Amino acid sequence: MKLIAGNSNPPLAEAISAYLNTPLTRASIRRFSDQEIFVEILENMRGEDAFVIQSTSYPANDNLMELLVTIDALHRSSARRITAVIPYYGYARQDRKTGPRTPISAKLVANLITTAGAGRVLTVDLHAGQIQGFFDIPTDNLYAAPEFGKDINEKFNGDDLVIVSPDVGGVIRARAIAKRLDADLAIIDKRRERAGVSEVMHIIGEVSQRRCILVDDIVDSGGTLCNAAEALMQEGAASVAAYITHGVLSGGAVGRISSSPLDQVVITDSILATEAVRVSQTIRQLTIAPLLGEAINRISEESSVSSLFD
Repeated sequence: MKLIAGNSNPPLAEAISAYLNTPLTRASIRRFSDQEIFVEILENMRGEDAFVIQSTSYPANDNLMELLVTIDALHRSSARRITAVIPYYGYARQDRKTGPRTPISAKLVANLITTAGAGRVLTVDLHAGQIQGFFDIPTDNLYAAPEFGKDINEKFNGDDLVIVSPDVGGVIRARAIAKRLDADLAIIDKRRERAGVSEVMHIIGEVSQRRCILVDDIVDSGGTLCNAAEALMQEGAASVAAYITHGVLSGGAVGRISSSPLDQVVITDSILATEAVRVSQTIRQLTIAPLLGEAINRISEESSVSSLFD
């Protein structure tokens, strides 16, 4: 097994390396003066089982191109198999045509990764599960739900909880955690007037005097999340927290969350935390390094990955 880390999230790659007790492969990933990306693998890769760890988070295009060039370098180095480990799969929200003459960029990115030479993809909480079908190579989609479930049990200690989906599209994800915790489920119905702006309409389920936990896969601008928290408090919720897999947190999202009714927002380290996230009193990170490390180990040993969630 060989682990190759891109520049998108070095701390996560190092944590995975520590979990597997396998050093990161020496590689030089640098840029020419015109920002062209150059990758040189500094160890013999012939016949090796290579895992490239790279989220396609901000700057998404740079990190995506770095992933593609690294895969190509490994392919031309005669690696036996190349697995793209993408904790956060960028462009996943562009998974369908939203209007005339618009792209399906999630499929385009899947094609690029496959054409570059990847033989397998490992990712976490895809925005839509059917994106796995965009790839013509085996794709493992891991879930943060078990990690969230353990943390919720520790922090909330069986209080009167209700798991809340901030929109209808996230019901399956929220229901999985609610079932794991034996908690009730609520759904927020909202109407989106335009891109990036949402208006909460009403709440389906009983939330009054209960501790509400919002569950979602991505928090970007934070508008939907904060609107949902305000709606829950208006309906009499005792408190509101959130567990989100991927903390994109662009623009003024951290400040928006800090001034919202949210007690805390828990995200994973699938995306490298900015300084604003690190110093925030409201946002906390959970590591998914053991989850990814165990999945990498099982793929390398040709054993079951799905049994991780049994």
